[in-house]
Amino acid sequence: MSTPASSREPERTDGPPVRIGALVPLTRPGWVEAGRHLLAGLELAAQEANDSGGIAGRPLELLVRNTAADPQRAAAAVDELGRLGVAALAGEYHSVVARAAAARADALGLPFLCSSAVLDALTEQPADVVARLAPAQSHGWRIYADFLVGAGHRRIAVATEPSVYWATGTGILRDHLAAHGGTVVGCDMRALSPADLCGQLADSGATALLLLVGSPEPAVPIVRAVRRDPRLAGFLIGAPAGQPEFADWAALLGDDGAAIPFLRYLPERLGPLGTRVGAALRERLGEAPSFVAFEGYDTIAVLTEVLRTHGTGRTGVSGSWPHVAVEGTRGTIRFSRVPGIGVRQWAWPPVQVVDRDPAAPDRFRVLHSG
Repeated sequence: MSTPASSREPERTDGPPVRIGALVPLTRPGWVEAGRHLLAGLELAAQEANDSGGIAGRPLELLVRNTAADPQRAAAAVDELGRLGVAALAGEYHSVVARAAAARADALGLPFLCSSAVLDALTEQPADVVARLAPAQSHGWRIYADFLVGAGHRRIAVATEPSVYWATGTGILRDHLAAHGGTVVGCDMRALSPADLCGQLADSGATALLLLVGSPEPAVPIVRAVRRDPRLAGFLIGAPAGQPEFADWAALLGDDGAAIPFLRYLPERLGPLGTRVGAALRERLGEAPSFVAFEGYDTIAVLTEVLRTHGTGRTGVSGSWPHVAVEGTRGTIRFSRVPGIGVRQWAWPPVQVVDRDPAAPDRFRVLHSG
């Protein structure tokens, strides 16, 4: 078991830096708030690594590149960071972008620890250089489907946009619900306004609508329209991808944004490390940290331990994945091969279904755990 960086005796940090490339969506159409939280976690862990001696006395340096939710931009960033001599890559939130980055990292033999993307097929074939902290989409979304079934929902409508991520999520939900006698009704938001969607929902026989769309557009107008339509009183709105996790959701929707269940990758109670890191992240962000911020912190915590233990060579880093045992903010992180997933996977981080409490929208309620 590794020793947390903050408890090590500080050493001098000098010599050439050990560089890690950080891929983060910081501008639109990327999910900017998720990117800000991810970067806060990455930076906090890097700062703590340097406060405790860096990597064999060398400072740890993050080279941050904005992917802006663009797969081509991410692939180009991987090429650039590879030329700059980074020991590893970290980060990325958007699954389709992470997939492009992972493919390029695999081609270059450049280790990549993906923080937040969940798409099962992160690589087209098994890739020894890529590992992932976030749970696979099939794992988390099946837990969400179990929550829906347990809450009595058998006919589910999904508001969708074109994306391999949304299409894959729809397939996971459809297959899992079918095993429990449930059905999924697709609503293509390229062809429907929020008002049109409400009319379709009223005639669909569904009891729940899942937002498989971007935020704030069109998710926020959809929520407002459904909440205000008397035909849909009592209709459950859900968002498995986690749109309500972030503060801008509550700021835009107020009370309308409460009682919308989503997936969150946190334990019900944080341990001492998670509590300490959570407080530091809150101070850095000026608001409560999301699970994405913890994913960022854990990514650099793992890479710090790997670089200290296995050296800074790329082969040593990627060869270390099967041997990792690092105490992160949400549990002990180990990587393994999971059937159907081509990268080394932490199986599994804690998974919750939560919502914002209607009585206090800044407070979260845990509805289901997996």
